Amino acid sequence: MKFGLFYSHQLPRPWAEDSERRLMDETLDQIELADRLGYDHVWCSEHHFLEEYSHLSAPELFLAAVSQRTRRIRIGQGIATLPPAFNPTARAAERAATLDLLSGGRYDFGTGESTTLMELAGFGIDPATKRDQWAEALDAVTRMFVEEPFAGYDGTYVSMPPRNVLPKPVQKPHPPLWMACGSREAILTAGRKGLGALNFSFAEPAETRKWVDAYYATIASEECVPAGFAVNPQVAAVLPMLCHPDEATAVERAADGVQFFTYGLGHYIAFGDHAPGRTRLWEEFQRDRRKYGMGRAAMGGLGGELGNPARGAIGTPEQIRRYLRSQEEAGLDQAILIVQGGGMEHEHICESLELFAREVMPEFQERDEQARAQKLARLQPAIDAALARREPPRRADPDYRVRSRRPV
Repeated sequence: MKFGLFYSHQLPRPWAEDSERRLMDETLDQIELADRLGYDHVWCSEHHFLEEYSHLSAPELFLAAVSQRTRRIRIGQGIATLPPAFNPTARAAERAATLDLLSGGRYDFGTGESTTLMELAGFGIDPATKRDQWAEALDAVTRMFVEEPFAGYDGTYVSMPPRNVLPKPVQKPHPPLWMACGSREAILTAGRKGLGALNFSFAEPAETRKWVDAYYATIASEECVPAGFAVNPQVAAVLPMLCHPDEATAVERAADGVQFFTYGLGHYIAFGDHAPGRTRLWEEFQRDRRKYGMGRAAMGGLGGELGNPARGAIGTPEQIRRYLRSQEEAGLDQAILIVQGGGMEHEHICESLELFAREVMPEFQERDEQARAQKLARLQPAIDAALARREPPRRADPDYRVRSRRPV
């Protein structure tokens, strides 16, 4: 199992003039520390207009800064929203390739379609077509990575004449591709398209096993027709984490931040009544959290085994080791650790990252390389068969020309 960190730049009110700058500075410090400590991935979301829940609306710019502060950790978008009104398709390809170059080939391209009406309506996107828009844009983007020149596209949502989309990524044929998932059906879609599955729903190990088995069965089936020109057979899942020698201290430091993460998502997807610029989400959370099952008691009691999805890996090193072993045995390839939520303190996050790296990660890293090699060897015939079903890169019409004309 590999370990990633997940950031969405949560920032509860009240805000000071320098709150957003300080949050970004602290996050960069945390990621630089994680790079030194040996964490494998860092993932940054893309959200728009989600006050307090996420102030990370330009992840490509933030990850460019990360690329220059780190040396080995892989940097990933978790996710880039691909309906073209969010990100014009050629621009998405250009920015992804630039990040791959800046990071020396450490970039992972996670993609998705968005889930909140706040974001979709803000960009004029019809929720009924967002999945089709994502799929069409992803097909076009991957062709922009490998076709030289890009042979053009005439789709329902993406339309573009032949152009040589530059730069090209370092990783060939392109960076690893991932898809945001929040349900079993979404994970099966990722499998059908040969994409890594980024599961953003908290799940206990028994549920993880069901999802992992269904995903790999789909990868190995004739249903798998890759969206790109390589298959990325991996399942990753987010889970909360705070590591401390004292269990009660770990829960005290993490509970409000983790539950605010869940509450904020629910507010913007399910039950919120939001007035832009005026709603005070942190205040509403403190007032209404118990009504939505997010009181402190929902984190469970002290002294037992971890297994409550709402609590995840919050506890002592030994508790977390046992819990992550069960997720590893369930087939999870990467645990993406939510380490920053609500008002969690920068110093506490850094202490937790250091303790986790020292006392939890080593045994998993020792097992990971061999297990990964065995899995890929087992899947290689299915991967080869899937890629044979993918329409290959196209050649542009050699007679196509763009004749420059001076504006009248």
